[in-house]
Amino acid sequence: MTGKRKRYSAEFKAKMALEAIRGELTASQRVSKHGVHQTLIAA
Repeated sequence: MTGKRKRYSAEFKAKMALEAIRGELTASQRVSKHGVHQTLIAA
C-alpha cells in the first residue's frame, strides 16, 4: 500500500477547530460534512 498522506492547510484546521468550539455539530456530523476520518476530528 503506497500513497501520500493528505496534508491539511492551516485554514482548514482552524475552521475545524472553530466548529468544534462552537459545538453546533457533533463529531460524526463534522466527519461526514468534511469527509475526514473521525480520529482527525477527535485529535
